[in-house]
Amino acid sequence: MGDEGLFPDWERPPEQPAAVDGVHGPLAARMRPRTLDEFVGQEAIVGADTPLRRAIEHDHLSSVVFWGPPGCGKSTLARVIAKTTSAAFESYSAVTSGVADIRQVIVRALARARKDGSRTLLFLDEIHRWNKAQQDALLPHVEDGTVVLIGTTTENPFFEINAPLLSRSRVYRFQPLADAHIETLIRRALADPDRGLGGHRRTITEEALEHLVRASGGDARHALNALEAAAAFADSDGIAAINLEMIEQALQRPAYGYDKRGDGHYDTISALIKSVRGSDPDAAVYWLARMLEAGEEPRFIARRLVILASEDVGNADPMALVLAQAAAEAVHFIGMPEAQLTLAQATTYLATAPKSNRSMVALQRAQADLRACGPASIPLHLRNAPHPGLEKLGHGLGYLYPHDYEDGWIEQAYLPEGAQTQPYYEPTDRGDEARIGALMRAKKRGPPAADEIDGPVRAGGQEND
Repeated sequence: MGDEGLFPDWERPPEQPAAVDGVHGPLAARMRPRTLDEFVGQEAIVGADTPLRRAIEHDHLSSVVFWGPPGCGKSTLARVIAKTTSAAFESYSAVTSGVADIRQVIVRALARARKDGSRTLLFLDEIHRWNKAQQDALLPHVEDGTVVLIGTTTENPFFEINAPLLSRSRVYRFQPLADAHIETLIRRALADPDRGLGGHRRTITEEALEHLVRASGGDARHALNALEAAAAFADSDGIAAINLEMIEQALQRPAYGYDKRGDGHYDTISALIKSVRGSDPDAAVYWLARMLEAGEEPRFIARRLVILASEDVGNADPMALVLAQAAAEAVHFIGMPEAQLTLAQATTYLATAPKSNRSMVALQRAQADLRACGPASIPLHLRNAPHPGLEKLGHGLGYLYPHDYEDGWIEQAYLPEGAQTQPYYEPTDRGDEARIGALMRAKKRGPPAADEIDGPVRAGGQEND
């Protein structure tokens, strides 16, 4: 039975967008899988005997959020659910809908539940586009089961979706489609005579197929759109087989699956940093190239390299920070595209430099002591004494001026008593830190006796630094 007579005219459900079938719409829309058996990829989520597949097949779906990159099947799976479920299915995009639309959905959902106990599934595409207030308006109706939410997002839901709403939903992480999945979808589109290109008896060369699969970046929509464009080139030339040149013309450039504000941004810079830290210049340059090709802001990369120079190279090669800072200034000064060369130089230098994180570890150890024990009193001999009255109180008294001694060094206490639980800075035996460590070991001797002090004992003067 339909919804006729169930709602007043002002709250009648809007006409839901129909699935694109037959010869209408773009190839990617026409070739959307219609059943779970046709669905390609995401086997860990909807493969045989998975909990989600069983929930869909038995029509016991609870609220879910599908999270993943474009073209990996999120919206497609939602449409498969629409064809599978006996519940009412209402579809909206968070880009064009708002709270007023959801109020109408709730009215209809309550009416259905009162009439025959039927459920309502609400599909909200790009749910991350809704702000906090809009998501809050949906929360009580998801919580009490008035609607079952199917949300899709390309953004990290743990940052973009309100925690209370997220806690009432199961998050499924979709992965980019594997090359084998993309190839299956391309061959299916070429063979299908009703929805695909089978009626035109189109074929594709193995070379062109391999390039299309590789360049799609796991995005089925991108692959099928490029295939359709290449087929149009073939039609115009009267050529049966789609060749590599046609695919290259259709693609223009590879799909990088990269959003400068999304997970792709953070995952890729993470890969770059870890490759440099792991002393693999080839991998580091690969991730650098990928970020640049995707249009990443070069100053962001330069800033990360400056941080990395201190965090992961440190005193093993003190020039690393100098070079990274110079690279950051050069990027700002010369701009793109020439700045790519500077970033490549800095990246390869840092990747091949000896590594040490001991400066960072030293800071973390000192911070841990401060947090555990609180700030200790500054020893009197280290305090500043800009006024004679402070000298009378002992400020600076007993301070040994290192430059008055051989090698510009004299043993004395610089830490408050009991403040330090462990050594903070322990140089590695790599690069310049090997020399630093040797100097530190050579200076590890007890404090001088009074008759061993060659230079004067100074009262602390004013320290203007």
